[in-house]
Amino acid sequence: MTGAEVRKMTSEEIGLEMKRLQDKLFTLRSQAVTEKVEDNSQYGKVRKDIARLKTEQSARLVKK
Repeated sequence: MTGAEVRKMTSEEIGLEMKRLQDKLFTLRSQAVTEKVEDNSQYGKVRKDIARLKTEQSARLVKK
């Protein structure tokens, strides 16, 4: 997910996507404890996507 893609999203879509990514991050952490994680790079990718969404969300709050 790029910054341009995030800027095109509506506020509702950002909230839904953030919830989905947080659930995915939780699942990855759970898998790390209970079973083997196939791709360790997913942690960083998901965390960066969440950060992009939060950044855009806070930027929209400041603009209002």
